[in-house]
Amino acid sequence: MDGDGLIYGCLLDGEGGGRTYGWEDVPDWSPDQGVLWLHFEYVNERVQSWFYNQSQLEPLVIEALLMEENRPRASMINDELLIALRGVNLSPGSNPEDMVGIRVWSDGQRIISTRKRRLLSAADIYRALERGEGPRSAGEFLVRLTGGLIERMQDTIEQTEDQVAAIEDMILATESYALRTSISSLRREVIALRRYLAPQREAMLQLQTFKVKWVSSNDRQALREVADHLTRYVEELDSVRDRAAVAQEELANRLAEQMNKRMYVLSLVAAIFLPLGFLTGLLGINVGGIPGAENSWSFWVFVVMLLIVVLMQFLIFKKKNWL
Repeated sequence: MDGDGLIYGCLLDGEGGGRTYGWEDVPDWSPDQGVLWLHFEYVNERVQSWFYNQSQLEPLVIEALLMEENRPRASMINDELLIALRGVNLSPGSNPEDMVGIRVWSDGQRIISTRKRRLLSAADIYRALERGEGPRSAGEFLVRLTGGLIERMQDTIEQTEDQVAAIEDMILATESYALRTSISSLRREVIALRRYLAPQREAMLQLQTFKVKWVSSNDRQALREVADHLTRYVEELDSVRDRAAVAQEELANRLAEQMNKRMYVLSLVAAIFLPLGFLTGLLGINVGGIPGAENSWSFWVFVVMLLIVVLMQFLIFKKKNWL
């Protein structure tokens, strides 16, 4: 069904199973048959035509379901719910922070969801319905969908924690400029994830407070648990972000200290050779009257004098604790 814009169509039987619905079945549906779930690819022209001409939805709802970019939110219109959520992009070769969006509208009798890119949580629900283990109502569908989105974030969140822990260990073991790139990349990923998860947490907290007739108290309690999990993930991202900032500061301090040590050594070397260079340059000028020019022992006497100067410098530096 992907090619015609209707990704999944299913009539819930109220027992965890469902009957597949296609485009030809949609016009014949009536509320007394059961809850109907339609999952669309909103960029498809046939889907857009159906929304505007046959969906019987409010223009505001249609606009929200077909919108290209949508911030996570939850709204209640009479006894209907309109939700926009984000999930982690787990497609091969993609970045986790490139979040995948899904929009859902339901009045308790119909569930209409839209997306542009493949979302595994929706596929999980459809497969569960095929096995007879899916949601039995629209309220339970929301619980399954939001729970699936949050559950798939766990590995990504844990991965960021492992990355910052590894970086902290590497900072202690080695002071490498290459670590700065790793820390910056991790911080960008965490910031991007949090930019979507923080408003999604607010949407989930708001969703559980809506008093709609078709969401039972058990479903509302389950939504509260999902919101609690999401809140914990946001807090973990905050912790990773703070740890990454501390690690970046620690690395910067260690690299600065390393540079200061090198500059200190170079300063000592320059301080030692400065008087030696002055003396050798003074005696190397090509003018008459240079002392010892006619004496064969003058060179060795001058070398001894330079050694004495170096020894005196060493003693002075040692006394002042510069070495």
